[in-house]
Amino acid sequence: MSTTDSTSTTSAAQERGSRVPAPREQGFRPGRRAVVVAVGAAGAAVALSACGADGSDAKGGSEAKSGTVLGSTGDVPEGGGKVFAEQGVVVTQPTAGEFKAFSSTCTHQGCAVSGVTNGAITCPCHQSTFDPATGEPTGGPATVALPAKEIKVADGSITLA
Repeated sequence: MSTTDSTSTTSAAQERGSRVPAPREQGFRPGRRAVVVAVGAAGAAVALSACGADGSDAKGGSEAKSGTVLGSTGDVPEGGGKVFAEQGVVVTQPTAGEFKAFSSTCTHQGCAVSGVTNGAITCPCHQSTFDPATGEPTGGPATVALPAKEIKVADGSITLA
């Protein structure tokens, strides 16, 4: 029986047999499932943000149109190459007078390749390397070749075909 006396320690809810939450239980307390999902989502966000974290363009430039002038043959050193970032293309010259072109977007996670050094097209995000003559991966986590791009070389000029 309840009493309206303010000195009574028994509440109406207790008399009915209802559980009265302790003060620390009255706020929001996420369950285990909610905590696991939140931690997993946060971990995934951190892992995915690693690509391009060095400031490189994660998309590797825009898709350039046929006829777009990339540069001159003098811009591409023999045994090396040059990245045309705005066009999303890397052009290499594996041997004298032989020019190859590939997408500048790394096939691992979409970062832009940074250049051609030590005989390899390199990606700064996870250190994947690609053969400058074929675009095939030669090291790092990438397992798929860079897609080839068609180019025309005429009168010392390199254009997209």
